[in-house]
Amino acid sequence: MERLERRRALIEERLVAVVDGVDPETLNEEVRHVALSGGKRVRPMVTLLACETVGGDPEDAVDFGVGIELVHNASLVIDDIIDRSDLRRGTTSAWAEFGHGPAIITSDGLLGEAFALFSADPQATQVVAEAMVELGVGEATELASQPTNEAEYMTLARRKTGALFRAAAELGAIAADSDPFAVEALGEYAERVGVAFQIRDDVLDAVADPDELGKPTGHDAALERPSVVQVTDLSPEEANARAREEADRAIDALERVDAVDREAREYLRELAEFVVEREQ
Repeated sequence: MERLERRRALIEERLVAVVDGVDPETLNEEVRHVALSGGKRVRPMVTLLACETVGGDPEDAVDFGVGIELVHNASLVIDDIIDRSDLRRGTTSAWAEFGHGPAIITSDGLLGEAFALFSADPQATQVVAEAMVELGVGEATELASQPTNEAEYMTLARRKTGALFRAAAELGAIAADSDPFAVEALGEYAERVGVAFQIRDDVLDAVADPDELGKPTGHDAALERPSVVQVTDLSPEEANARAREEADRAIDALERVDAVDREAREYLRELAEFVVEREQ
């Protein structure tokens, strides 16, 4: 765990430095409110651990990790506007704190800072651009033509959640100058982890005790959001089994990677286990 904490501190230190450099002051305040309000930093941790798994130096991957975290935060700002959600990570959401216009500008500012971090590497820029296309299609699909069956739901989960996870892992492999086979295998691993995470998140929102979960439940149903238990015939138990299948296939993909750092790969395997077992 000490190793993970060191990696998390590395990410946090660089994230603070990037945010400190944002101008003008008004935008700096808004970006700071979003980017430094907490969060598990799962995606940038995946970036660093993927880099280390294939023999790279985490210092070489930290800018990419921070960049993908900024992209993720930018998407959350827009999600909160769409969902009319007043809270994010226990604090006021960007639109509720600053208004709709400033929140949209904040999302743009986060994306701008992110792509500044990717810009030195054309492959990294392409990977993130492709992920954002998938994310945009997913958001549009959710608003315009919600899924009505399991296959359509899985496609949406891959686009809305899996795509950024995939980019996070691929960026780590790219930072380590890894071969295309490892980039693809790590990308598949992370995409499946993201889908498993989304399924489990939907189940917890539907069935968990709010006090145990640490946040209100029933959010998906109230907003008519296409949760796995809303748009499929799967019971919560069956949905959890689907999440388990995705996690198992993620681990299979991870095992295809010729690991230089087996401890880093083990942390990635543990993440795949955690996302389907978590209660929060």
